[in-house]
Amino acid sequence: MIQRIQTLYLLAVVALGIALVWLPVLQLVTPDGQLYELTALGGAPLQGLWGLTITTVLIPVMALVDIFLYRRRILQARLNIFTVMLCLGYYGVLAIYVWLAKMSLAADWYLTVWTSFPLVSLILTLMATRRILKDEALVRAADRIR
Repeated sequence: MIQRIQTLYLLAVVALGIALVWLPVLQLVTPDGQLYELTALGGAPLQGLWGLTITTVLIPVMALVDIFLYRRRILQARLNIFTVMLCLGYYGVLAIYVWLAKMSLAADWYLTVWTSFPLVSLILTLMATRRILKDEALVRAADRIR
């Protein structure tokens, strides 16, 4: 299991996802100069960020589940596609929260470096999916030879 490169890709997705839960992804600066940082667990001015929390937690959970499905490669590839959609959905949910913060606080917003973690996770998940499908093709070719 660990000797497969796609497992390492998925482990990196898990690590990035776990780190993203506590790292600030957005900074809000109000007109009076007050600075707020938004994490997946919430931020001071915005309450009820359950959409961002759920999306942020589901990405590493799906990748971790995916690692242990190494014997069912087709299901593993399908779950990877779902994880890719979660990574894209993360940015959609983040955009909604940025818009809400902009409207309610009249604040300027700045993305942090940590905001790129879902994008990196998306790329790693796509690379893992490619390798999973390559393994499946190899297994099917070996079955045809027998």
